[in-house]
Amino acid sequence: PNPFNPITTINFSVPSFEKISVSIYDITGRRLKTLSNDYYTPGHHSISWNASSYSSGVYFIRMESTNFIDTQKIVLMK
Repeated sequence: PNPFNPITTINFSVPSFEKISVSIYDITGRRLKTLSNDYYTPGHHSISWNASSYSSGVYFIRMESTNFIDTQKIVLMK
């Protein structure tokens, strides 16, 4: 859900065995947390982020692999 409070789940699919990095950034572009930097098998996966120690605001989830980069905006409302 977006906005979320305080836990959100990031769902993603992987077409082939590869390393996936998922990180959280603040509005200024500073990386706050790396949720995953690991190898995944093909299929559907999910990662949870517990943002209870962060303040309300706009954050960005960035997912990177060898041939893919995507960024999504999320809103934390407490």
